[in-house]
Amino acid sequence: MVAGSSEGGMKETQEMLNCEAKQNVTADVEVSSMDLVNKAMDRLAKGDVHYRFVIDIANTIRPENSIS
Repeated sequence: MVAGSSEGGMKETQEMLNCEAKQNVTADVEVSSMDLVNKAMDRLAKGDVHYRFVIDIANTIRPENSIS
């Protein structure tokens, strides 16, 4: 299952990110491509996650791979 928060929209999210940047609050992340999402979810289920997962959609989906 992939889920998101229903708390706030783009404006609220940007305000939160701006506040975190101002206070130098950061998060350790593990960047994963879309083709590794299932592996990431398996690791999450096993408790083998030490950082926040970030799915790098921009560098995964390319025009030549899109469905027309």
